[in-house]
Amino acid sequence: MSQAAQLKSVSLERVPSLEIDYMQLDDIIEKEFNNDKENLIMILQAIQRRYNFLPRPALAYLSTKLEVPFSRIYGVATFYSTFSLEPRGRNIISICLGTACHVRGGERVRERIEETLNICDGETTEDQRFTLETVRCLGGCSFGPMVKINEDMHGRISSDKADKILDPYK
Repeated sequence: MSQAAQLKSVSLERVPSLEIDYMQLDDIIEKEFNNDKENLIMILQAIQRRYNFLPRPALAYLSTKLEVPFSRIYGVATFYSTFSLEPRGRNIISICLGTACHVRGGERVRERIEETLNICDGETTEDQRFTLETVRCLGGCSFGPMVKINEDMHGRISSDKADKILDPYK
């Protein structure tokens, strides 16, 4: 599937109330980053902070405002794994499956959280509350298995208690 076809297939049905605030995009593009196309990555980060993903209409608007081809913006947005073209949950769960976490049960933690939320790696719950992703290292190897929820780090998570760490985020 071509990159353009992939982008067209991004479903906004999962966020029915999504409305692009073009005045807010103007504030980001003009006031924060001075219409400078050299700041493209930082602009994309700001847009993603606002919507929790990069909506196609916002990317198209950015292309027009910066006079940068849409294909270049799309290329940057798909190159970096930190960007998402799909709607993401309010809470991002990152489960470490690096070597240290893996040997200490990281896979079992992932399986337990997948069962609890009824989603797989890379998916978002229907209520847009959680997105689950696996990562190769969270930098806490001696505390594995590690789980990061938003900016909160949780270490030495056992599979039988993995679902409990989600409670404060529900």
